[in-house]
Order: sequence, then structure tokens, then C-alpha cells
Amino acid sequence: MPPLLKLILIRLGLGLLTLFLVTVVVFIATQALPGDAARSILGKDSTDVARYEALRKELGLDRPVVEQYTSWLGSVVRGDFGNSLVGGGAKVTELLRSRVINSATLVFLAAVISIPISIVIGSLSAIWRDSKFDNIVNIGNLSLAALPEFVIGIVLVLVFATAVFNWLPSVSSVDSMSPLSGQMTLFVLPVVTLVLAVIPYVSRMLRASTVEVLESEYVMMARMKGLSESRVLWHHALPNAIVPTIQVIAINIAWLAGGIVTVEYLFGFPGIGSALVDSVANRDMPVVQALCVLIAAVYVVLNLLADILTILISPRLRTGLR
Repeated sequence: MPPLLKLILIRLGLGLLTLFLVTVVVFIATQALPGDAARSILGKDSTDVARYEALRKELGLDRPVVEQYTSWLGSVVRGDFGNSLVGGGAKVTELLRSRVINSATLVFLAAVISIPISIVIGSLSAIWRDSKFDNIVNIGNLSLAALPEFVIGIVLVLVFATAVFNWLPSVSSVDSMSPLSGQMTLFVLPVVTLVLAVIPYVSRMLRASTVEVLESEYVMMARMKGLSESRVLWHHALPNAIVPTIQVIAINIAWLAGGIVTVEYLFGFPGIGSALVDSVANRDMPVVQALCVLIAAVYVVLNLLADILTILISPRLRTGLR
């Protein structure tokens, strides 16, 4: 078996084990939440105990916890996340389909914009180290990294949607029945918020690794051979400097998939973040469990891809697998 394939299978096995443990933790955590879906459906002020118990039995909430978990896990393995407890009994996959598409579009746009900008900023900061540009970038990165994303979003709303420039909508109420291509203005503020939240971490990591690589012996040798500074950077320094940055990029993209709850709630964006908030409030456990497993799967897949890409890019790691 080729070493790379063996590594992929090992990481894939660890990823599946991680997802299994996530399902256990998620199920236990959702069971520990106060109240249940039956109480949410009937209302907190309902005093009809018989109706409450009948509804619990109808929803399957009266069964033992282990039986509920094994039944749910078996359905998840088959790709069936069950029916929503408060969504009229609709399939969870049907309820979340449009929200997953919206969030995936939001994450894709934020990643496509933030990663190239971060690479350029980090590379230029390393080349012009200790210059005014580098100092300004460092101050900007530290300031943005210190601000929670909801603060960045509020500032953007105040500047571009209300007080100063009334250019963009402050609420991103995307209509799932209309094409997303005609609603791109609704994505601007959420995407910019996520971009500003990601850039500081990726650019700072790339700057640090590029500075270290630029001081290495093989880069000094390339300069002594008379190669131009741009060729030294893009052909010798950056391919090696970007290896540790790939892990940071993967982590940040995974964060975009799981950390957009605050941003979506702030802008009223109909994605998986707002769906998670609503399902927790309504004690809709199948939806909560499906979203948690989905976010965990994104983390596992992105980390696996980052590991493989790191090996393919780094000659030293490729040689070590032979």
C-alpha cells in the first residue's frame, strides 16, 4: 500500500472515530438541555399533563436514552437525520437544505476573498519587515484579532447601512425561493465581517513563517546565485513558508463553517448558524444534532485535506513517506 494512501486511511479512521465521539457528546448534551420539544410545542404555560405525556410518547421522547441514541445513530449512518420535532414533522434534511446552501455560499465567498488577501499581506509584511507598511499591518491585525466578530459586524452596519453611508441592507434576509445571484448585496456585510475576522490570523502566521524561511540557508544561497528577489520569494520561500499556514487556513475555514452563528444572528442571515440558535430555543433536538454533526464533519474533512495538501507541497514530507 502506498504510504500516502496509508496515511489517508489512518487519518480517515481517526476522523470517523472523532465523529462517533462527537455524536455521543452531542446526544448527551442535547439530552441535558432543560425542557424538551413537547414542552416547547405545547408552551411553557400548558398544564395539561396527559396531553404532554401523550405528545412525548408520540415524539419518542419517553424511550430510554440508549435506545434513542442507537436509533438516531443508525439513521445518521444511513444519511437520515430524522424529522423535526417542531417543524411540522418535516425531514431535517429538507428543512436545512436551503440554509446549508446559504451558509456554504457565505463561507465560500469569505474564504475566496480572505485567503488571497492574507497571503499577499503576509508576504509583503515579511519582505518589508519593520517598515511602515509592516507596522501598520501589524497594528491592524492585532486590532482586528482583538475584536469579536459581532463588534466588527456592528461597526460595519453603523458605517455602511445606517448612520454614515446608507449603501447596503443591514439585514441579510436571503429568500430561498429566489436565485442567490440576484441577492448578492445581502451577502456583502456578512462576508466582509468574516473576512476581517480571518485575515489577521492567516496573514500573521504567513508573515512569521516567511520571515523564518527568508533567513534560511537555501534562500541565502538562491540570492547568492543572483536570482531576483521576486523569484526567491515566490519559487523558493513562499512554497515552504505556506506549509504551516495551510493548517491555519484549514482551521479558519472550519471556523467559518462553525463560527458563523453570531454573524448570521447579527445580520438575520438564514443559514445554519441561525438555524442552530432557533432549534436550541425550540428544543428541536434532531435539528441541533444534525447541525452539530455537520459542523464536526466539516472540521474533520478540512483537517484531512490540510494534512494531505501539506505533504504534497512539502518535498521533505513527501520524501519521508517513501
